Amino acid sequence: MKEILTRRECSAMRGIAILAIMLHNYCHFIGRIVKENEYQYLEQNNNRLWQVLTNPDELLPVHLLSYFGHYGVPVFLFLSGFGLVMKYESAHDDVRAVGFLRYHYLKLLRMLIVGFVLFLMVDAVTPGRYAFHWDNVLAQLLMYINVLPEPDKIIWPGIYWFFGLMMELYIVYRLLLYRRSAWFVVGLVVVCWLLQVFCDPDGETLNRLRYNCIGGMLPFGVGILFGRYAERLNIWPSSRWLWLAIVVVAAGLTLLMSFSYQSWFWIPLVIIVGTIALVKVVPGQVLQLLEWFGAVSAAMFVAHPVARKLFITVAWRQDIYDGLMLYVVVTIALSWAVKQIIDRIPSPKL
Repeated sequence: MKEILTRRECSAMRGIAILAIMLHNYCHFIGRIVKENEYQYLEQNNNRLWQVLTNPDELLPVHLLSYFGHYGVPVFLFLSGFGLVMKYESAHDDVRAVGFLRYHYLKLLRMLIVGFVLFLMVDAVTPGRYAFHWDNVLAQLLMYINVLPEPDKIIWPGIYWFFGLMMELYIVYRLLLYRRSAWFVVGLVVVCWLLQVFCDPDGETLNRLRYNCIGGMLPFGVGILFGRYAERLNIWPSSRWLWLAIVVVAAGLTLLMSFSYQSWFWIPLVIIVGTIALVKVVPGQVLQLLEWFGAVSAAMFVAHPVARKLFITVAWRQDIYDGLMLYVVVTIALSWAVKQIIDRIPSPKL
């Protein structure tokens, strides 16, 4: 049976996701650029987006990357759910919960510790040094910092909230979803959606829920279901033109759904479908380049905050594209170097 998603395409999807996240995390730090709706739904951000769309200028690409780039995170969550099914649910032997969680915690820590140490050193010698507290550093390294009050004020660099989220999802997967009925997965996704949908759009409750596994359950659950059932469904387009049409429709829906609080919750699903379609239509050489970025995506994830701390001041001086170019070049080179370090740390054993 032909795979609906090959290893190459999964790696390319990771490449797209990390590029979106890396560019977003630079662009949204620039003062006058449109901000995203990631953890809360803020009408003023949508109003600013509409302004720049109807009155575009030379900074339009930066505005779009700032507003939409964070949707690389749901792509990673989808691939994580998909990968867990492929790795663990096709095997005949059950995996013990303690061993599973220990293994995945150490895999995350192996990446986190390298980037975090580099960031601490750069942060200590550059302007705007962050006031780290020992308990928050411990919570970050043990990956429970997401559940503490006001996570957006204590997680620094902010991108590292993803490690706590992933650890939560690993716990949920092994204890609740591993080889459980598809209806149980769907039910948990619905419960997590209901917990969010009645919150104040700009409230702190929604903010905290979306920093944790409740906010990430939709793309993660879709990845699990996709891994179990996608190849059984004979509904996938066979034409590149149909895949291209899906890319265009997904882009349009993402924009339209951003202007409604209720539809905003379901944008990750559209993003996932659009990203799958995109890797089906890109030329071979582009796919190969995206594969390379996918191969260094873990290193780039932990390394790009270091490059941002060094070069965001260029953008603050209004040399936005100059700073962005320097940031991208340094991030790519630094990611390659960080990957060499991570690869030399012994891998945990399951």
